[in-house]
Amino acid sequence: MDIYRAPDTLQIRPSILYFGTPVVLITTRNPDGSTNITPMSSAWALADRVTIGLTGGGQGLANLLRERECVLNLASAAMHESVERLAPTSGANPVPSWKHGYRHEADKFALAGWHASPSLRVGAPRIAEAPLQLEARLLHVDERPLQAWQGDAGGYFTLELEVCEVHAHADIVVPGSSHIDPRRYQPLFYVFRHYCGAGPALGRTFKAEV
Repeated sequence: MDIYRAPDTLQIRPSILYFGTPVVLITTRNPDGSTNITPMSSAWALADRVTIGLTGGGQGLANLLRERECVLNLASAAMHESVERLAPTSGANPVPSWKHGYRHEADKFALAGWHASPSLRVGAPRIAEAPLQLEARLLHVDERPLQAWQGDAGGYFTLELEVCEVHAHADIVVPGSSHIDPRRYQPLFYVFRHYCGAGPALGRTFKAEV
């Protein structure tokens, strides 16, 4: 009988726990009617609800709390260079003091090289290049303080959103259905501060419909 030997493990304290979630580009409206784009990667979905996590003090969060709506644009792996161009920018002016190394950027669409598409049920536009675009409305907000070792940012927020419209590029939809084809949809993941693609498909669960 084979005897299993467990891999060696270490007790560690990583500076961040982004262990691998899709990159979401949140579009919101600024007070002057222009659009802000917030790249983030702390989100999970269940049915028609999406819960996201944002650090306090950013322009995107302020817009979302004021407007109570947004678009969640899921980036593709091919968009990673444009996403990184946005990463060190802030829609807030002046830039919050805790955002070290950031600069203000008013037109994030131009910086990323993306194009805006009008939404159907929310005021913020969609990002045309994103393969999945979820129009959403804010349902619930939970604010928590940061731990001392997490710096001087303005706490963090978890926000529950209701998705009211879903837009998908035609080439990732199974023809004649509303199902996303996982063989053609290639989301961008953010894994411990590195960009990664999904890689080849490994199999399917018994619940898969396509």
